[in-house]
Amino acid sequence: QVQLVESGGGLVQAGGSLRLSCAASGKIYRITPTGWYRQAPGKQRELVALITSDGTTNYASTVKGRFTISRDTPKNTLYLQMNSLKPEDTAVYYCNAPTAWYDYWGQGTQVTVSS
Repeated sequence: QVQLVESGGGLVQAGGSLRLSCAASGKIYRITPTGWYRQAPGKQRELVALITSDGTTNYASTVKGRFTISRDTPKNTLYLQMNSLKPEDTAVYYCNAPTAWYDYWGQGTQVTVSS
């Protein structure tokens, strides 16, 4: 079985910081998480940040300069450092591991930013 598990969400005041982690595991199949997405109430799930195999990163314009995506390859873990958080960042954050046959998603971790 393959699995993605996010952690690190919580409640933080505007201007604060959080670091999200996404741990990937697989007994037979190896999956590599490469992207962070978020979904706010009443809105579509949207891309937050993406990292390619060569380390190139891509960010949504709304988070660029505030969020940083990174990975620990030996641990097969994806991270999202979120600084200068805004109430608009409030959402459930998901990590994603795309494959040729299926997109794997974690269960999500709630991030709530208060004013």
